[in-house]
Amino acid sequence: MFGACPDDIAQPYPTLTCATLQVPVDYRQPSGPTTSLLVSKHAANNPAKRQGALFVNPGGPGGSGVITAGYYATPDESGFTALDSAVLDAYDLIGVDPRGVRHSGAISCAAPDYFPVPQPDPDAPATRDAMWKLWDGYADGCGANVGAMLPHLGTDNAARDMDRVRAALGEPKLNYLGGSYGTYLGAVYTEFFPHRVGRMILDANVDPTPPDLFYQLAKDQSVAGQKRLDTYLAWMAEYDAVFHLGSTTRAVRANWNKTLADFRKPHGSVGAHELLGALFGVLVTEEIWIDFAQILSTYVNDGDDTALVEFAAPSTSAGTERFNAIFSAVICVDSKWSHSKATYERDSARLAKVSQFAWDNMWITGSVCRNWPVPNHAPIKISGRGLPGILMFNSVGDPATPYAGAVKLHKVLRGSVLVTERDAGAHGVFASTQATMNTAANAIGTKYLLTGELPPRDISVPGHALPVPTPAALKAPSEKKSPAVGERWRIS
Repeated sequence: MFGACPDDIAQPYPTLTCATLQVPVDYRQPSGPTTSLLVSKHAANNPAKRQGALFVNPGGPGGSGVITAGYYATPDESGFTALDSAVLDAYDLIGVDPRGVRHSGAISCAAPDYFPVPQPDPDAPATRDAMWKLWDGYADGCGANVGAMLPHLGTDNAARDMDRVRAALGEPKLNYLGGSYGTYLGAVYTEFFPHRVGRMILDANVDPTPPDLFYQLAKDQSVAGQKRLDTYLAWMAEYDAVFHLGSTTRAVRANWNKTLADFRKPHGSVGAHELLGALFGVLVTEEIWIDFAQILSTYVNDGDDTALVEFAAPSTSAGTERFNAIFSAVICVDSKWSHSKATYERDSARLAKVSQFAWDNMWITGSVCRNWPVPNHAPIKISGRGLPGILMFNSVGDPATPYAGAVKLHKVLRGSVLVTERDAGAHGVFASTQATMNTAANAIGTKYLLTGELPPRDISVPGHALPVPTPAALKAPSEKKSPAVGERWRIS
């Protein structure tokens, strides 16, 4: 029975109603202990046109489906909604906080101030022993504080939970919109419940095939992130008259590299780790490209680090710690991980020759999972058998879920159709923000959700326009912070 949502959900999203559902902690013991899931609903705007329920998941792992349902359904100040109004007329939006996330039994592994501020320089050889000790201690904390629930927080159980919610709602099929890690959750659902799959959109796709799935993804992100940075630096050079960072990519790169070198000696709460994390967050969406370029310009040209430190300052909130905890719990149990420090250090040294993100990405993934306190397993093998047509989206330059992974998942999901956004690199294509909206992609996805009709073959669409630093856009920097600030992983 749906009723009032918790206050932190109801205040920003008053149209949502919420309910809780008990599910088994361990599906091998269906009559054993249970855990509670929070489920949100935005009812279809036009009941006469209602087609069913559309489940949404934003990724992470650790992202809140409950909040995502509200985000998709709530107009901004201009009246814009990420999902087309016809979709909001036709579907109840259903969001689930996966087990261990926010209102579904949020876990925590350590005190919010466990990690030092700033963290040690991720590239410095002298900090490595301290970094291994730091992350080993965090893994130990997860074992001590989460306890018996820790082995049961993987994607396999999240997919089973989602089917329990579907059944409780009386929906014969699961219609689903998943982004980033949510594509892996959707793919696992298709393997467990192929006969229950309705209309499914997977956007910004994770390659499910490597046995060391999340470690391989971290390495791929390092390379793709550096390529995306090249695009951003070239864009700043195009607007040298605005930002004064150099009229060539080489000149802008020199200014960025000097800034990073300067911050290897921390400026207050921000060192190299925090600055790299903030930059990666900027790269996944162009919404804050102008803002970060302005902030970087102020530091480079005026020597004023105030705005840059404020932008990149890490969060030490309890919510950030809970996100880090569930993120680690999922990736560490879902994927194979080496126990060898030498393996991670060798791979990072090799990747550091081509990417500034290599060492930092290793510390926030492999280091915590190397000695995880409960066993891990290989990713769920996705066969793609017995499925209806699935619609996929990916931009060619996505730094967080590189395009090659979408191609791999597309091959696995037989009968799927892949829509490629050319000349673009935002993390997510369909139902995006107003600033990064691709109208051609949105039309394809909206038509599919409303009619079930897929394009007859894989297609590509032109990329959306990059931002232009007009006088209006430059008047006041946005208050947005980098999506990566305070989070130790690069997918969400």
